Amino acid sequence: MVSLLRKGGYEVTFERIENAEAMQTALKAGTWQLILADYNLPSFNAPAALEVLKQSGLDLPFIIVSGGIGEDIAVACMKAGAHDYLMKGNLHRLAPAVERELREAANRASQRDAKQAVIESELRYRLLWETCPDAVILIDIVGKIHFANPAVHEVFGYSADEITGQYLSKLMPGQLCRGPLAAFDKYLHAGAVSLRLRAVETTGLRRDGAEIPIEVSFSDMVLQGERRVVGFIRDITERKRAERELRENQEQFQVARDIQQRLFPKSAPACSGFDIGGSTFPAEATGGDYFDYLPMVHERLGVVVGDVTGHGVGPALLMAETRAYLRVLAGRREDVGEILTRANSILAEDVGSERFVTLFLGRLDPKTRGFVYASAGHPAGYVLNAEGDIKATLKRTGIPLGMRANTQYVAAPEIILSSGDLVLLLTDGIEEASAPDGALFGLARILDTVRSNRLKPAQQIVQTLYETVRTFANNAPQVDDITAIVVKVS
Repeated sequence: MVSLLRKGGYEVTFERIENAEAMQTALKAGTWQLILADYNLPSFNAPAALEVLKQSGLDLPFIIVSGGIGEDIAVACMKAGAHDYLMKGNLHRLAPAVERELREAANRASQRDAKQAVIESELRYRLLWETCPDAVILIDIVGKIHFANPAVHEVFGYSADEITGQYLSKLMPGQLCRGPLAAFDKYLHAGAVSLRLRAVETTGLRRDGAEIPIEVSFSDMVLQGERRVVGFIRDITERKRAERELRENQEQFQVARDIQQRLFPKSAPACSGFDIGGSTFPAEATGGDYFDYLPMVHERLGVVVGDVTGHGVGPALLMAETRAYLRVLAGRREDVGEILTRANSILAEDVGSERFVTLFLGRLDPKTRGFVYASAGHPAGYVLNAEGDIKATLKRTGIPLGMRANTQYVAAPEIILSSGDLVLLLTDGIEEASAPDGALFGLARILDTVRSNRLKPAQQIVQTLYETVRTFANNAPQVDDITAIVVKVS
């Protein structure tokens, strides 16, 4: 038989076995494609070998080759699972029979693989439907529900069994039940046109009678030769609540912004011998930066730049509180160090350990052109002379306000300003503004911008500085407030 198969073009690797134990061992030890079995062996026979093959679970062509079995025995073997039988005197059929059975075995293997793939696919899809947080329903083109996943209970309060066989209108309030169904009516009369509804917001009706906002998506499909529509329904109650809260917050921010904007000076006060300009540009609807002009005793003018840690409503409220204290104190005292000391003692009780205020308070004397300041942890300011060189650096003179209640602030020595001098006060949002590549705007660019525009009016210098910063940042959203005051000496 091996010789005939080789002559028929097969490369044969074979093993001859003579009992059940040897067959069991061989089936476990190797990968085989064909079994040729004599009907009778001294301690084994074809029916017993066929039983061993069945027990192994393998699907191998089993061909009986015998010289003495009758037709009835051969038929019985075929019924028991043998694939063919040949008589030893007629072995010219061996190669064709082997070719046929190997082909049939390959077909059976392919069918098993396809069936297994279908089973696995069905399991995956069932897992998808059963674990999907959205309600999934399968309906026909008149709205009758044929399938519902477990999430239907979470969304509508019905079990899958309760809703199956019902119509989609059961899940809709009476005044809206024709809404989604209207799409089906149009679909019925549209011939081959497919139905597609994507993320449509409407209202659903729960089992307890409560109406809930839902988002529905429908797509049609062909299932077992019939048109079906699969619907995904999402309860968007929480999303609607979040949207409503966001709108309310935005309205609150807008109110806070309007109030805060009214706290900032509309324009600089007239002060003999000085051209003054200042602006703040918040990063959010409300910011933590602060600037102001304070009337002081003896017809002097206070200029203030501050920065409350953080952004939003909280820092804006703290900024308003700081402004109120400074306005009251500045109207009664002339020592800028004493003003900050008293403001700090009050703020330290209010802000807690999580917030603080950096603040620069300067005092301009139009009679003497004297300039005195105290800085509570605020970024340095600068005095530039008429040529644009740094005449003085206005460094910190104490820690930020609100950190320690007993801090004593002392004013820096007085600076006498000359014609052409320029005082620049700012918050760190300018220096720390970043370009898309991460580079910081930095002090050098600040001073270069001011120098190149120093002949312009003070307010225009502030505006130009802001615009230059925004261009440098490629107009990306601000991450910090930007505030600056420029004082030019005439």
